[in-house]
Amino acid sequence: MSHRLHRWSQKIDYHRKVRRGTIITGCAGLLLAGLAAIGFVGWHLERQKVEDLEERLDAMQSQELRSTIARSVSAQMEQIANEQREISDEKREEALQQTRVANEMRQRSEQERLNAVEAERNAIASEKKALEASAVAESQRQKAEHQRIQAEFSKRVADTLSYIALGRSLGSISTIQNQAGNKETADLLSYASYLFTSRYHGDLYNPTVFQSLMKSSESMVSWSEHTGAVMNLDFPPNETNRLVTVSNYGEIIFCERKGDRLFTETLFENKQYDFRDLYIDKATKILYALSRTGELVTISRKEEGGKRKDEVKTFSINGMEHPMRINFINDDFLLIIGEHSLAQFDKKRQIFRNVKQTPFRIVYSTRKQNLPILFDDQGRQHIVKGLETFETSKAPVPGSVTAYCESKNTGYEAYGMSDGTIWLIDKQGKTQKLFGHRSRISKMKLNGRRLFSSSYDGQVNLWIADNDKVEPMTLIQTNNWITCFNFDSSKNTFWMGDIKGNLTAVNISIPTMVEKVQKKLKRNLTTEEWNYFIGQNIPYEKFVEK
Repeated sequence: MSHRLHRWSQKIDYHRKVRRGTIITGCAGLLLAGLAAIGFVGWHLERQKVEDLEERLDAMQSQELRSTIARSVSAQMEQIANEQREISDEKREEALQQTRVANEMRQRSEQERLNAVEAERNAIASEKKALEASAVAESQRQKAEHQRIQAEFSKRVADTLSYIALGRSLGSISTIQNQAGNKETADLLSYASYLFTSRYHGDLYNPTVFQSLMKSSESMVSWSEHTGAVMNLDFPPNETNRLVTVSNYGEIIFCERKGDRLFTETLFENKQYDFRDLYIDKATKILYALSRTGELVTISRKEEGGKRKDEVKTFSINGMEHPMRINFINDDFLLIIGEHSLAQFDKKRQIFRNVKQTPFRIVYSTRKQNLPILFDDQGRQHIVKGLETFETSKAPVPGSVTAYCESKNTGYEAYGMSDGTIWLIDKQGKTQKLFGHRSRISKMKLNGRRLFSSSYDGQVNLWIADNDKVEPMTLIQTNNWITCFNFDSSKNTFWMGDIKGNLTAVNISIPTMVEKVQKKLKRNLTTEEWNYFIGQNIPYEKFVEK
């Protein structure tokens, strides 16, 4: 045991000696390495100083070289500057000389400018005087031109008035010649009346001019077709020469005009009926005729195998006293109007739906603002919005209304009265009372500003609502009560019916009348006729070119 300890002790001492030797060797190595590093650093610093000194020496040598070159260049530049100064002095002398010359020229120019300004002032003064003289002359010329224009205008006005008066005079003479039986002369004078009136923009609807054209063109044609009084007439859609008429003798007649001939076909006849109104449905073309005895007759016209077949139906109106008018509220229902009641007729089911009594007595019915309107015997009007819904107001005119019409384009309204007077109201509410009929107004139509009216006095009048004072022009004068009239689709012809059962077609188209008169002319006025009727101062014209 002690032996092992001794051996371990020896090993430990050995290891300690070895470690001590190693440490000493390492320290010596480190010392030598440090000394070597210090030496290297010192050497490197010395070498760096030498290199810096060499660089400074090179820089100083380069700077000295540049300085030498700069001194040489500066000497050369100084020599050049001296030469330039000498040149500049010469140029300055030349500039001073040119300045003196320029000053002299400027002084001359200024003097010339002053002379030019003075001359300009003199020219402006002369021009002003010339302009003043020219203005005076222009003013005198304008006055003279104005006076000439005024004189020419006055002459044209005088000529226009003279020719318009001549046209009216010729129209009056033409009517007299027609009445005397001198048809040929009447036609020539009627055409001359139209020619002078239209050429000088006169009123072709003046009674003397218009009536002479109507007589010469033979615009009115009459036929006697009904046994009873014609109570109403209507046209199928877009028709001009085909119409349907009804009478108080129970007649429904289809008429077709060809030239001056009228071809008729009786669609229904029963003298027990008293037809008062007629309505043609524009969509289905079914005819509806209303009898005062309480019946509604419908006629549907159909084509079968190239032949026309009429389907006639009769419907009784129970609970209505004295039916008198057919109207409509919408496309599905007709409104039947009696003296004290209203009824709805269903067009699709062909039955009467309702009959309602009214708390007033109805004397006349038509349409206003696309709705039915009723006039009662107490001076009130009722716009129908439903079978029991009325918009009631006092009529804007006094008396009993027997006819009414309106124009949607111009806003005019016209009320025809039982005493023959007519009230015309414009869209501003201005009212005029028109006198021209002696009896009850039976029908009126407004076509723009032209108002057509018929009366039991046997007249159809035309009124032009362009002037403050509206005067009537008689288109037709008969001895029979005129009960109804209506226009065809062209509005160039109106048809009327009277109490004796007569139908009358009247052409009111001025171009058509003039065309007919022209076709009738066979010769020109002789020189003697021209001088007598028209005058020697009017240049002679030919109306017929052979």
